[in-house]
Amino acid sequence: MKKMIVSLAISMSCTLMPSLSDAQIKGVRHVILIGVDGMGANYLSNAEIPTMTMMMHNGTYTLHARSVSPSSSADNWAAMIMGAGPELTGYTEWDSKTPEIPSRITDEYNMFPSIFTLLREQKPASETGVVYEWAGIGYLFPKKAVNKDAHLEGDSATAEAAIQYIKDSKPTFLFIHFASVDGAGHSIGWGTSAYYTAIHQADMRIQAIMQAVKDAGIMDQTVILITADHGGIKTGHQVSYAIKTQINTIV
Repeated sequence: MKKMIVSLAISMSCTLMPSLSDAQIKGVRHVILIGVDGMGANYLSNAEIPTMTMMMHNGTYTLHARSVSPSSSADNWAAMIMGAGPELTGYTEWDSKTPEIPSRITDEYNMFPSIFTLLREQKPASETGVVYEWAGIGYLFPKKAVNKDAHLEGDSATAEAAIQYIKDSKPTFLFIHFASVDGAGHSIGWGTSAYYTAIHQADMRIQAIMQAVKDAGIMDQTVILITADHGGIKTGHQVSYAIKTQINTIV
């Protein structure tokens, strides 16, 4: 077994994502994006994160990826899913349900084009899904373009649903969103013991998701990315850094 570092990221620049044919990586058939809301990179050095530490050691990562501005949830997640910033997508607030300003362009689903749109256009047989805890994620992707749209209550239920989906369907692209780290930050405070506990629990859920990928027999064909949308200070947001780690193992 040999390990290969693979670079594959969803653009946060103000450009459309390239066609999928331009982004192909030999041997990769599955991509899983795990979003940990509110996980500021400046706190990770004090957190108990053995799974993410292993991923950083064996994969590629940065702790200096800036959030888009404003530094809040919906506009940042939209930027990652859609590959463009708020000035093009039109999503400018933390709980945007529709663009506050008109999207620069729209797709057949009357939304700014997203990775889900491109997959459905270029790889119609792709199995795609979004499994999420925060209801706001449900407004940021075209539901008619995905095979699975699952909004769960609580990160534990979210992880369980994602694990079952991975084992049953081996998705081409899956976006999993966890909210409890952000919840701890807003309710108790960033950098508190409760906040670090939430990060550790997220790390354990990531480990369980990785095990599901192994159990599904697709680890050698999968890229796993971990990212946050923003960090925070005291009980509010700040223009902070997000973690992005990924790993892929190839025989």
